[in-house]
Amino acid sequence: MNCAVHEQMELDEKLREECGVFGMYDFSGEDVASTIYYGLFALQHRGQESCGIAVSDTQGPKRKVLSHKGMGLVNEVFTGEHLASMKGDIGVGHVRYSTAGGSTRENAQPLVLNYIKGTLGLAHNGNLINAPELRRELEEGGAIFQTTIDTEVIAYHIARERVHTQNVEGAVARAMKKLKGAYSLIIMSPRKLIGARDPYGFRPLCIGRRDQAYILASETCALDTIGAEYIRDVEPGEIVTISPGRGIASDRSMCLEDKQKTARCIFEYIYFGRPDSHIDGVSVYQSRIRAGRFLAIDSPVEADLVVGVPESGNVAALGYSLQSGIPYGTAFVKNGYVGRTFIRPKQSSRESSVRVKLNVLQEAVDGKRVIMIDDSIVRGTTSDRIVRMLREAGAREVHMRVSSPPFLHPCYFGTDVPACDQLIAYNRSLEEIRELIGADSLAYLRLERLPELVKGLPICDGCFTGKYPLQPPQEDIRGEYER
Repeated sequence: MNCAVHEQMELDEKLREECGVFGMYDFSGEDVASTIYYGLFALQHRGQESCGIAVSDTQGPKRKVLSHKGMGLVNEVFTGEHLASMKGDIGVGHVRYSTAGGSTRENAQPLVLNYIKGTLGLAHNGNLINAPELRRELEEGGAIFQTTIDTEVIAYHIARERVHTQNVEGAVARAMKKLKGAYSLIIMSPRKLIGARDPYGFRPLCIGRRDQAYILASETCALDTIGAEYIRDVEPGEIVTISPGRGIASDRSMCLEDKQKTARCIFEYIYFGRPDSHIDGVSVYQSRIRAGRFLAIDSPVEADLVVGVPESGNVAALGYSLQSGIPYGTAFVKNGYVGRTFIRPKQSSRESSVRVKLNVLQEAVDGKRVIMIDDSIVRGTTSDRIVRMLREAGAREVHMRVSSPPFLHPCYFGTDVPACDQLIAYNRSLEEIRELIGADSLAYLRLERLPELVKGLPICDGCFTGKYPLQPPQEDIRGEYER
């Protein structure tokens, strides 16, 4: 393997999620662009590839939407001048990491669509498994696509249904009957802000309020950032319509009759969500504490120190320490200035991507038996390097504990779990994996512990079990899935 590919695999070891969405409607008429900016800043962990904001004035012309988007982090794409020029009391924002559709500015969101009834601004978190067939249906009807993302497919179907319905929320409900897969949507129409969540509830979406403004966001941490009060989560299958005349109106016609068939992505709690968020009433922080405690109960080992791999491994490591009584410590210093990418000047460069991001505190680990907690092992390309770094810093033993079960299957619903042959746990025993990463011992979270992490909420664990809430797609939807 050449150095460039090797380095890229190090960069790609951590899982990434489709995106984060944020919408706001201020009934008092105040501009919302700056607040959306801060909301997106709080959701930056959900996508670092591109971002965008679209706003409109509900008292102004119906077809006037101001938008700005680009490749990069929120503070790279937007300036004070951009935000000051975006006048409007209703708006939607988006941060993106692509799991379906290419990494280009054209695929950045939110999408703004002009059609016979006015305009739609749409931001989407998730992945449709029937996007190719829906796209073909539209293309055969004469549709011309500007992007390669399934979000545009959703927008077109809503626009087409709107022609035959009395209102935009009715069009969303009719379009949802055709959509299969994971989606949390925020839709800005000329006079309404709409949130919709797929019937299985794969991806989170919550509602907040600040004074006379209502907010829709992927996570509650975004509400905290802007000083908004959390009201509730959008239920799986629910459509909420926010407007001055009705406040929050709810349509639950798309909800599953059997709530036990809902399937929240377990990795929202293990890795994606910020620790200070609550998702469907469950604290992300407490979920990770429980994961660490379960690892200590089920896979104990004698050691001198428990450490986490930043950032998502830290809370689980604390849970392990609390349960086991082994001191919790800091072994890694993380470079907070490494964003979505950094320059690698030559293929022959010997500087490891892992070392650029992390460095070991030798004084903390020298001569000690160390338990290292991480949220997952995907390809294993990072884990073996971190174990080696600990040993080079003087650790006598390195015991790895993982706060999720082994990945054995790809994800089709918006998480970039790769194809089976790229997963280190596929067709390998626990001992073989341990040897590959160079640890003295290795243990994963037991599969049956997953529901306990989220207090019994129904979850999707297809990437561990191969049992999906929906039938997987029959055609390739991302370029690397196995049929």
